[in-house]
Amino acid sequence: MLADPGAFIAFASIILALVLYAAPRASMELASLTILCVLMLAFLVFPETGADGRNRLGPDALLAGFANPALLALVGLIVIGQGLAQTGALDRLARVMLGAAGGRPNVALVFSLVTVLLISGVLNNTPVVVIFIPILQAFASRAGTPPSRVLMILSYAAILGGMTTLVGSSTNLLVDGMLHDLGQQGFGFFDFTVPGLAIAVPGLLFALVVVRRLLPGRDTTGDSALPSDRQFLAQIDVVTDRPLHGLKPRGGFFPDLGEVTVHAIRRGEASLLPPFDDDAALRHGDILIVSATRASLTEAVRGQMDLLHPSLGDAWIPREDESHGRPPWLRGRQMLSEIMITPGSELIGRTLEQIGFRYRYNCVVVGVQRRTARIRRPITDLPLSAGDVLLIQGTAEAKTGLRGRPGILPIEWSASDIPSAPEAWRALVIFSIVIGVAALDIVPIVISALAGAVAMLAIGVMTLRQAGRSIGADLVLMIAAALALGKALQETGGAEILSGLLASLLADAPPQVVLSAFFLLVAVFSNLVGAKAVAVLFTPIAVSLAVDVGAPVEPFAVAVVFAANCAFATPMGFPTNLLVMGPAGYRFMDFVRAGLPMVLFVWAIASVVLPFHYGLWD
Repeated sequence: MLADPGAFIAFASIILALVLYAAPRASMELASLTILCVLMLAFLVFPETGADGRNRLGPDALLAGFANPALLALVGLIVIGQGLAQTGALDRLARVMLGAAGGRPNVALVFSLVTVLLISGVLNNTPVVVIFIPILQAFASRAGTPPSRVLMILSYAAILGGMTTLVGSSTNLLVDGMLHDLGQQGFGFFDFTVPGLAIAVPGLLFALVVVRRLLPGRDTTGDSALPSDRQFLAQIDVVTDRPLHGLKPRGGFFPDLGEVTVHAIRRGEASLLPPFDDDAALRHGDILIVSATRASLTEAVRGQMDLLHPSLGDAWIPREDESHGRPPWLRGRQMLSEIMITPGSELIGRTLEQIGFRYRYNCVVVGVQRRTARIRRPITDLPLSAGDVLLIQGTAEAKTGLRGRPGILPIEWSASDIPSAPEAWRALVIFSIVIGVAALDIVPIVISALAGAVAMLAIGVMTLRQAGRSIGADLVLMIAAALALGKALQETGGAEILSGLLASLLADAPPQVVLSAFFLLVAVFSNLVGAKAVAVLFTPIAVSLAVDVGAPVEPFAVAVVFAANCAFATPMGFPTNLLVMGPAGYRFMDFVRAGLPMVLFVWAIASVVLPFHYGLWD
């Protein structure tokens, strides 16, 4: 059966890919490059010569995956998703949806997972999971549930949601691209939404009811000394028509501010201390003296960071030749970072106004962390001490300029971009247009996705460097290697050999049984080598198998889409599994224990839904 050396090379390369991708010490990039090199060298020695005398598997054919429309569409969607996450657009959407939970942590957990499932249908699921990890951690903590009992279900919800539309997962786009390459009709935007929802909804319920009981109850709250958990003293201005104006205390405190603790309210020359009068609404001109983490502070002002800028009585007046209309410390993309006041610093014992901090360093101090008793005065009146950690806002250039300055020590790992409300709206508009024109089939998804990514860069939502970091060489190289393997299977007849073997084993079985067996085979392989590689490798096999059993191609192609997304049982099967592994403290066997029942359940549901939806029971 494998007399043709080309087919032998194709299968040997697949086995090599299985070994390399499963090896714990081999990087994805090195494994993918190795596979590409092996294929090019092997088919240089044993060429697959076509009717025109040319090698059908020469370097140009094997490397064509780098220009594959599905890969380019995926790259565009990843950039758009990163832009949404970076601008905080997803944070706002999550807050609105989570508010419907009515403050009940367990309800909020379920509502969050449903939200993730829905959002993942139209957005790359990696940024969605990144956004919702801290949200679910917070709600799990309030509900008294270890994060390890919910974060794996977060990954599963994103995977299930990705089964519902063409752009829900990169595997969907790859299968669609392979169908076009094989001369078959591709998918429309909503072609498998109905069967996808019929599988995703029961799948999420199964995860919540059954899989959740199989997950470990590990405490991974971590050390409170982590930079993200620092409590900073800050002051928030209350301004008419801005956040907090008119807010009233309840029970003497401000529970609507979440994790922000109000120590005092400066009203003119007076200071109001807790417990506060329930009828005393916050007024224009009030200054709240608060303590909170940096995340809670930015949440309290809803992205309007100027409300955290302390008034130092030194109004900036632009020069005549300056048209920016903004002080130099607020020009350009803003970010938050932390610096420490070192022993012996000349800043010790002086206030921010006395130092002229924003003029001297082109940064604004928005918070001060000090390990001391509760402080109830503004940070503008606070003389700095050795060991103080300052939360500062400024540009990346200003942060770089702090290195080597005497008396201060930048905390390098603490930098993060500040979401911008205007940029968030621009990102949402771009995303809506991209999805809209693709859903209405006005232009192909590859064009709309790439155009959307270019628009994100052109209007300044993100920089080219940030876009490049969001894509990742491992993703591009792995998909290119998988496309090369798929091409080798197709051109050497390897796909027909595999489909013929499966068809002969199930020779007397009806098409729905063959479809079910094929689904399970693809699902098993997706957990071993990853969803993307399997999507490319098994699409030509699906087409051949459908022809062999006399069934339509579409249900078998959809089976590849859904089964490739069934990478629940290993951390390397799907990127979102790796994302939740660290925060939840999961081990490899945790995924096996919880993921295998999940794979079997989805397989059982799909074995009924797909034949019924596509009329194979007739």
